[in-house]
Amino acid sequence: MPAYVIGNVTTLETSDELAEYRRRVGATVARYGGRFLVRGGKVDVLEGGWLPVHLTLMEFPDGGAVRAWLGSPEYQEIAALRTGSVRTELVLLENGD
Repeated sequence: MPAYVIGNVTTLETSDELAEYRRRVGATVARYGGRFLVRGGKVDVLEGGWLPVHLTLMEFPDGGAVRAWLGSPEYQEIAALRTGSVRTELVLLENGD
């Protein structure tokens, strides 16, 4: 059953490292069967006090694929390119049925 990763990204600064991360991350996601469904865009909060900044939505075959991607050597190799420039909150959403 598909699993989804919701990311809220707060950009602290634009950098060459962040540009390199963005260039390379898609290939690491695809290697684990994932794909970006949404990568930024307009956000309208319809209810509540949540204040997302830059949202991403990724789909993977299942939660195991998400965890494998996050822990993979190829993703870990580029993760540091992102962490110096942005703060990211990631949520894994799996069907509870």
